Amino acid sequence: MKYVSTRTDRSQINPSQAIIKSIADDGGLFVPMNFPPLGDLSKLIDLDYRELASYILKMYFDDLGDKLNIIVKKAYDQKFPEEVVKIKETNAFIMELYHGITHAFKDMALSILPFLLKASLEVNGDDKKVLILVATSGDTGKAALEGFKDVDGVRAMVFYPKDGVSAIQKLQMISQEGENLNVFAIKGNFDNAQTSVKDAFNDKEFNKKILEKGYELSSANSINIGRLIPQVVYYVYTYLRLVQNKKIKLGEKVNIAVPTGNFGNVLAAFYAKNMGLPVNKLIIASNDNKILTDFFETGSYDSNRKLILTSSPSMDILISSNLERLLYHLSDGNDKKVAEAMESLNKDKIYLWDKNYDDLIYANFADEEDVKDAIKSTYDSYKYLIDPHTAVAVSVYEKYKKETGDDTKTIIASTANPLKFPDKVLNSLGIDGGDDDFEKLEKIGELMAKEVPENLSALKDMEVIHKDIIDPSKLKEEVLRKLK
Repeated sequence: MKYVSTRTDRSQINPSQAIIKSIADDGGLFVPMNFPPLGDLSKLIDLDYRELASYILKMYFDDLGDKLNIIVKKAYDQKFPEEVVKIKETNAFIMELYHGITHAFKDMALSILPFLLKASLEVNGDDKKVLILVATSGDTGKAALEGFKDVDGVRAMVFYPKDGVSAIQKLQMISQEGENLNVFAIKGNFDNAQTSVKDAFNDKEFNKKILEKGYELSSANSINIGRLIPQVVYYVYTYLRLVQNKKIKLGEKVNIAVPTGNFGNVLAAFYAKNMGLPVNKLIIASNDNKILTDFFETGSYDSNRKLILTSSPSMDILISSNLERLLYHLSDGNDKKVAEAMESLNKDKIYLWDKNYDDLIYANFADEEDVKDAIKSTYDSYKYLIDPHTAVAVSVYEKYKKETGDDTKTIIASTANPLKFPDKVLNSLGIDGGDDDFEKLEKIGELMAKEVPENLSALKDMEVIHKDIIDPSKLKEEVLRKLK
């Protein structure tokens, strides 16, 4: 497999090089030159998660060879996203992706990235250390910190919006232990953090200074192909489990509904479809920051708007980085067209695109009242608790079904544990949670009929280690200061 940039650089590179570099020299994102076929799905049904992950990753990261078997075995020692819960009588299945160590869907992708990165360095004979820069809207940060904690030869720095994450998400990050880790609160929103990180990658002088210190820049965001591809496994695995449990027939098409902000998780579903997974429609669910909904309805991507802080902070994003990859694929690899669109977005905060995706994509959004209603109705009807991000997807799925009458069986991605967002969950149910965040966790646990995981309840007594608050314009300066 070879990878190319979504923009104007046509040079082909190996998978391991794409994982190390993260972003192409022209500022574009790396994409595979083709989608490898899954083959006969009937032969994959009995594979466990590790076996299926190895099968799929070997197609995309073929230059890592037999190392991938060892990588998968080491990385996936946690509970897999195997829970597929039927909560509706209307053919909807919740795919619980939050059983990893940080209780967010990103655990399954980020837990393998450090191993992919180290193997990639070995394959290329690269003895430099790696500096990981991560912009996070909440969940990626903690998952990256856990994944890279005390990994030899790797330094990781996470940047989160100071007032743009939940209280639990913030505590997870600022109490994170690890000698090789730094966490910064950004004065601004996620887009400010992400733009500053991208600027660091594209700044040749800054990269030169990093190299002089013995480091090479890389990313743990889904802009890194090594983070994105492991997410493809979620959808293939869940589809096969539904077949195995006789919920669907082999070859039967399903819809996939995904709450999204940076477009990585839904792009992974798009990749799975292009590999041969029987997918009818991708249902793209946004919160009040409905820039993706507007784009797919009009063909105009206009970020000239104010970011709204919502109860689903991981989706509070106006620059959806992975959409660039989708545009590349939809335009049959028209890198110049993509480059022009991204230049227009950078310069004028807007670009136009021809609508050539209607048969594939349905997009809509859920406002805060919709989220509240989805949490309450799902619990009242099925005694099943969902977090605000999942509630966005449930609400948009209901809107899709009402608008279209389509009763195709649908997989809904549940991306975070309700315990991480107790305020919105309890308020939606009309329950007074009080002022103590940890008493709220206990109440959520009671509603879920589950013990609060120790790594969440223990946050109450954890020492605050990371106290830096910076202006996003000072990001590069702070990075160099920490490396001294």
